[in-house]
Amino acid sequence: MNSSGGRRATSPLTGIAFKVSSVAVFVAMSSLIKAAGPLPSGQIVFFRSFFAMLLILVFLGFRGELRTAFHTARPFNHMARGMVGVTSMALGFFALTRLPLPEAITLNYAQPLLVVVFSAIFLRETIRVFRWSAVVVGLVGVLIISWPTLTLFSGGGAMGNEEALGVIAALAAAAVSAVALILVRSLVHTERTGTIVLWFSLTATVISLVTYPFGWASLTGTQAALLIGSGLCGGLAQLLMTEGYRHAEVSTVAPFEYTSMILGIAVGYFAFGDVPTIHMLVGGLIVVGAGIFIIWREQRLGLERKAASKAAPPPG
Repeated sequence: MNSSGGRRATSPLTGIAFKVSSVAVFVAMSSLIKAAGPLPSGQIVFFRSFFAMLLILVFLGFRGELRTAFHTARPFNHMARGMVGVTSMALGFFALTRLPLPEAITLNYAQPLLVVVFSAIFLRETIRVFRWSAVVVGLVGVLIISWPTLTLFSGGGAMGNEEALGVIAALAAAAVSAVALILVRSLVHTERTGTIVLWFSLTATVISLVTYPFGWASLTGTQAALLIGSGLCGGLAQLLMTEGYRHAEVSTVAPFEYTSMILGIAVGYFAFGDVPTIHMLVGGLIVVGAGIFIIWREQRLGLERKAASKAAPPPG
């Protein structure tokens, strides 16, 4: 990380490379979880969180930041964020084991749309017609993706009901994840990224262990290896993503999150035989377009606010 005087280095290509790498590793994590089969969500959350935390601790120890990694004046805020995040993670893993990989990944794109809605409701942010229009269009895309699966409820087939429940879980995961992101927005004003990630991993590990008495499955050696690999991938992806945002502006890096749709389709087809439907492709493109528009609009508003603050006369 090249920085001088504590200022963040700006290298868009490096930031994009880190972001795309993190997306690829997150897709690998999802693929490993899907390959492990329909296991209890709490059990998957434990492996995902515990082994991610181990990798992040090793990284911070290598950088000499381990002693202060957990230091915070806001432990209850971290725990609240952790509980919300664990709920989202468990719902997402449930969906992942019951839906084709591309569909499970694409439905998660509803999150930035819901962040706009929740920011207006909970943070009283002013949302203008452009972003509301993007949210409506994006949610139409989500409906297009979901509709064929949700109508399987009327068919009465067991497999159809499993997939429909997966869609509902994926959308619920996106909604809860949006709430978690709003909580993170509050934490980033006073907390370091490493501290936020570690507290989340620790909270998720502890909460997931509470689900043990409710029944964890006996794992084969292959399943255990897949889940451990998913946790290590999750930790590595978080580190790569953090580095991406360190090297470039959020508005530059964030749109590359949507490369996971392409990777998800490729991995889903070659590894699991998942063939994307026309509904998923059309709806996915609509959701991606709406999400990129929201990111672009946020960038424009940020530039306008910066210009206005420079033009304002000094106080006094």
